[in-house]
Amino acid sequence: MLRIKSIHTYYKKIRALSNVSLSVRENEVVALIGANGAGKSTLLNAISGLIPVSRGDIFFKNKKLNGLKPEEIVNLGISQVPEGRQIFQPMTVKENLELGAYVRFKKREKKEIAEDFDRIYQLFPILREREDQVSGTLSGGEQQMLAIGRALMARPRLLLLDEPSMGLAPKVVTTILKTIENLRRNGLTILLVEQNARAALKVADRGYVIETGRIMLEGDSEDLLVDNDVRRSYLGKDYEKFYE
Repeated sequence: MLRIKSIHTYYKKIRALSNVSLSVRENEVVALIGANGAGKSTLLNAISGLIPVSRGDIFFKNKKLNGLKPEEIVNLGISQVPEGRQIFQPMTVKENLELGAYVRFKKREKKEIAEDFDRIYQLFPILREREDQVSGTLSGGEQQMLAIGRALMARPRLLLLDEPSMGLAPKVVTTILKTIENLRRNGLTILLVEQNARAALKVADRGYVIETGRIMLEGDSEDLLVDNDVRRSYLGKDYEKFYE
């Protein structure tokens, strides 16, 4: 579904991604793990058209994304949940969700949008309760649910999730991970960026390890979990607890 071939990106004159290649097949969850500053968010932003690609190509369902505007990429079926949620805090929960379906309002998909509101509220019942609440007053976990719900309102085929567990309590992280598994069971393809390697590899089919803008390792999640370099660098000294 998604193919990235040898892309390079720069921030001014500083190289951010160097010769990065990866793929995501339909109905997969693929994890991209690495330390802060490794290039994880940069890669998602390149896919979404927020950062230009200086060399290499990005294809989605065999259509080249290079040079397309972010809204055109959303129309093709890619939605991103950005790092830090980035919800519109002065607006209500409902208004945030409506903005997620903005391009679809222009297509007069009012009936389908109403159905998707119900779908999001079934996925995150707390958002139905908070529908008219100003989103800036939600808890961190509720804001993350809203950010995911907003992205889903565009009816994506591919969801880009950037650090969905960041700053959340363990119980809320568990809820978010279960949501990812549920979305995958319902046919959604997901590229998951996470610094929490254990959490990411637990729900992913495959994974890539990125360091200083380069893909250093790739493989099935189960293989990465037992790889000595991955365990030492990303799972920490308590990685054994992951298997209990």
